[in-house]
Amino acid sequence: MTPSRRPEAPASRVHHPLFARFYARCSVSADTKAGLGDLRRELLAGVSGRVIEIGAGNGLNFAHYPAGVAEVVALEPESRLRRLAREAAVRAPVPVTVLPDTAEALPLEDASFDAAVASLVLCTVRNLPQALDELHRVLRPGGELRFFEHGLADTPGLARVQRGLDRTVWPVLFGGCHTARSPLAAIEAAGFALGPYRAFDVPEKGPRLPSSPCVLGVARR
Repeated sequence: MTPSRRPEAPASRVHHPLFARFYARCSVSADTKAGLGDLRRELLAGVSGRVIEIGAGNGLNFAHYPAGVAEVVALEPESRLRRLAREAAVRAPVPVTVLPDTAEALPLEDASFDAAVASLVLCTVRNLPQALDELHRVLRPGGELRFFEHGLADTPGLARVQRGLDRTVWPVLFGGCHTARSPLAAIEAAGFALGPYRAFDVPEKGPRLPSSPCVLGVARR
């Protein structure tokens, strides 16, 4: 069967060298000091079969995939982060292949995965509905979408700040990130059925940042 692919900008156009260096350093610290490592373990607990992960970054999820996973196909279009992800893949407890493609144009067959993982990436994809449509396409019926994302605040004041930042400096400074997207609404609009999820702030204590409101949970095709 010939893989389905939708037209999209080539992976080489995803180029955020300064942000990639910043993220590579700060994400490792956040895993240990801000509890993100524990959230990654929670996100991936019990996942099994063939898994696709979009926006794998520097591959920090890879160490947390459980033994029931047969294979992970991970996408990371940013070149520096992709190199780090490939290094992390060598150390992973399950087989991981890292590809350079974007989430909006998956070079993969329909209904060929048991689970999909979106972890702090839906804020940055250029076309959110298209990326989720692609995940829906490559998941088998009944397959799981595991998500851990930040998004629009539930308070009007912070939501206004988020929208203002998204129109100005935030995407420029943080590799195309948008703080005011609504991941749950977008997931449902793509045809997924929401399962259990929880909302929380990162960090849990201290001032609420534009990127603080988070959700972690499961949806099904």
